[in-house]
Amino acid sequence: MRLLGDDEVHGTHVREVGGVPLMVTGAFDESDLGVACYHSKLGAVELYLNHLVDGPGEYVVVDMTAGADAFASGLFTRFDMTFLVVQPTRKSVSVYRQYQEHAAEFGVPVAVVGNKVTGEDDLLFLKEHVGDDLLAHCVQSSYVRAQEQGREHGELEAHNRRTLDALKAAVDARTKDWTAFQRHAVEFHLRNAAAWANAATGHHLSAHVDPEFRHGPEALTTTTALT
Repeated sequence: MRLLGDDEVHGTHVREVGGVPLMVTGAFDESDLGVACYHSKLGAVELYLNHLVDGPGEYVVVDMTAGADAFASGLFTRFDMTFLVVQPTRKSVSVYRQYQEHAAEFGVPVAVVGNKVTGEDDLLFLKEHVGDDLLAHCVQSSYVRAQEQGREHGELEAHNRRTLDALKAAVDARTKDWTAFQRHAVEFHLRNAAAWANAATGHHLSAHVDPEFRHGPEALTTTTALT
C-alpha cells in the first residue's frame, strides 16, 4: 500500500483530527473482554506497517505503549527510528535500558527524548544515564496539559517546537533500509511458524515465504504488473 492511498484500509479507518490523518487501534469490545490480549490489537499495526511503502517526505508516527510490550511481536523492527520518551526518573531510565538492550540485538536505531524536564538537574540526570542516546528534550508544557484537559491555551512552547524539529531531522537523516525490513519480516514469520502457527494451522507456514519477493517500491511495481 501507498501511504493514504486509494484502498479499503485507508478509506475505512482514517479520519482527520486537526488536519492530521489518524488511525486508531487497541479498543476492546464486549466480545474481547477476558478473551483477547492487547497484542492481538497491536498485530493490526504490525500488519499495516508490513504492507506500507512510504517514501521521502512521508511520515507515519506510531504512539506505542511504554515498556517492552512491543517485543512480543516483530512490531519493534517496523520503524526507521524509535524515539523513547524518558522522564528524569530511575524508573523511566530502567525502561529505556530494557528497550535499548533488546533493540540493539536487531540493529534497531533508538534515540531518547527527555520529557517533563524542569531544570538543569533533570537534564544532567538524563545525560548521565542515557549518554549519547539523548537527542533532545521537552520542557514541562502548560500547552500540552491544557490540551489534555480540553482547554484552548496559546501554542506549543518554542523549546518544545525545536525538539519536534530535531526529531523530524533525525528521521530525515536516515536512509530507509528495505533489506533489513525484509530480513526481520521473514525472521519473525519463521519464529511464529515454529513456535505455534504451524501446529495451529496444520501447515508448514515457512513455505509461505517467497524468496523472490522484495519489500519496498519494487513490490508496488510487481503488484501493478500482476494486476
